[in-house]
Amino acid sequence: HVQLVESGGGLVQPGGSLRLSCAGFGYTYSNNCMGWFRQAPGKEREGVAGIYTGGGSTYYADSVKGRFTISQDNAKNTLYLQMNSLKPEDTAMYYCAVGRYGGSWPPCLEGSEYKYWGQGTQVTVS
Repeated sequence: HVQLVESGGGLVQPGGSLRLSCAGFGYTYSNNCMGWFRQAPGKEREGVAGIYTGGGSTYYADSVKGRFTISQDNAKNTLYLQMNSLKPEDTAMYYCAVGRYGGSWPPCLEGSEYKYWGQGTQVTVS
């Protein structure tokens, strides 16, 4: 049974930073994509950052490149999303997810390739 638990969301002023964490348990190495997604009210879910665990390559949505960094700590079974220079348009519910790469490009940013999802953590930039 896979469990993903996000934490670290909150209210931050524009230009500020937050670090999201996702503690995960129970998934196997066959799940080779780990990612962060977000969804704002009235908008579609967006793949924000992904990591291909097979080689460690990372991928980002254009809207967050240069500001967000995804990383993982295998010893702690934890995925992170460091978010800097936050903007009001980054306001959304953020979800971590684990899945298997299915041929999308860029890799690990396509929600349909993800099977396991956390419950989400709210990020508000205001």
